[in-house]
Amino acid sequence: MKLSDLSQKEFKELVNSMVDDRLCELLGNPDLGLALDEKVRAEMKQVLESKERVTGEIVAERLGLRW
Repeated sequence: MKLSDLSQKEFKELVNSMVDDRLCELLGNPDLGLALDEKVRAEMKQVLESKERVTGEIVAERLGLRW
């Protein structure tokens, strides 16, 4: 497939993906290799075992965040 075959939306998604990938390569993950606190680990395990799921919008609302 040629770039000229992509729609404007597809091209934008491709560029965004490439920029994201490059930034990850350059900046890396600052938390990589850090140990999780046992309390955080226990909370994460509890959440993953739960059947309840919430959307990002609900979490943001609970925390008073605006996206």
